[in-house]
Amino acid sequence: MADPRIEKLAQVLVHYSIALKAGQQVHISTHPLAEDLTLAVYAEVIKAGAHPFVSVTLPGLEEVFFKYAGEAQLDYVSPVRQLIAETFDASLFLWAEDNTRALSGIDPSRMARVSKANAPVNKRFMERAGRGELAWCLTAYPCPALAQDADMGLLDYREFVFGAGMLNEADPVAFWKAEGVRQQRVVDWLKGHDQVTLKGENIDLSLSVKDRLFIVCDGKVNFPDGEIFTGPVEDSANGWVRFQYPAIEYGQEVTDIELWFENGRVVKETASKNQQLLTAMLDTDAGARYLGEMGIGTNYGIQRFTKNMLFDEKMGGTFHFAVGVGYPESGSHNDSGIHWDMLCDMHQAEVHVDGELFYKDGQVAI
Repeated sequence: MADPRIEKLAQVLVHYSIALKAGQQVHISTHPLAEDLTLAVYAEVIKAGAHPFVSVTLPGLEEVFFKYAGEAQLDYVSPVRQLIAETFDASLFLWAEDNTRALSGIDPSRMARVSKANAPVNKRFMERAGRGELAWCLTAYPCPALAQDADMGLLDYREFVFGAGMLNEADPVAFWKAEGVRQQRVVDWLKGHDQVTLKGENIDLSLSVKDRLFIVCDGKVNFPDGEIFTGPVEDSANGWVRFQYPAIEYGQEVTDIELWFENGRVVKETASKNQQLLTAMLDTDAGARYLGEMGIGTNYGIQRFTKNMLFDEKMGGTFHFAVGVGYPESGSHNDSGIHWDMLCDMHQAEVHVDGELFYKDGQVAI
């Protein structure tokens, strides 16, 4: 029997998250495992009078590509991706995987090369999104591989996913609008500030957010949601941070990451597992060693680490930092072929903003 929350999720994504209108073009990126959600989303798009283009990836395609592609193929940028980034009105990414570790045996430099080649298209996508010309949203479909990563059975993981999106509520949109109001109060307080100092057992870092905007995240770009974020001033980060949670890129897990910053740049990096991947990604291009994002998790309903950053970066009591490209709407000017989020536990830390206590022991303190 079909889960009625699938249809509810499709309605929220199409009519609230990307607010699709008649006549608009929308790209739906999906996976065979998410068939019921894809069909439900497709139906809502058609009912809205919009024009869908659906791309479906198959299990094993990425592994085959990275294993056998020649240099010209690694550097090739699809004109279809360019067309979507340049002209479409919206994109929906329905995330499902059959094997989250499919690329574990791939040379990291090959993946970094593809990221670098596609950087201009990704930049154009983000610029249009930042100007409000392109709406987009990413969501995760509860499938066995993601449930395994979270150390959960599929039924429990399904409840976790739908619960995180408040899809058990009679009106999920009302919840996310109210969450946006709560976040806006914090964002308003942060407006016009400059120096941020973060100190705790896992962090001793200072940076500037002068003339940068903190962005409210209330289910429009990610679903589920629950964070505020900005792009730090590019040359301002100094100090050290340790990420106890694993960081995952191209399905490969990098653990015990520590980064040292001088004038915004990562000058030293260590990891107990997969340091080769960490270094390769940081060497993708000039912007890969600078911060493109600092985010604050505000969703205290997400209380467990799942190895899926869509959920994990929203956890209350955490900050996340992304090396690489920043979001233009936050004021970030950092360009890169990567955007790699890493999660820091802030339950035993304090954050001061221009000398005033802002955050303590996992909670906003203002």
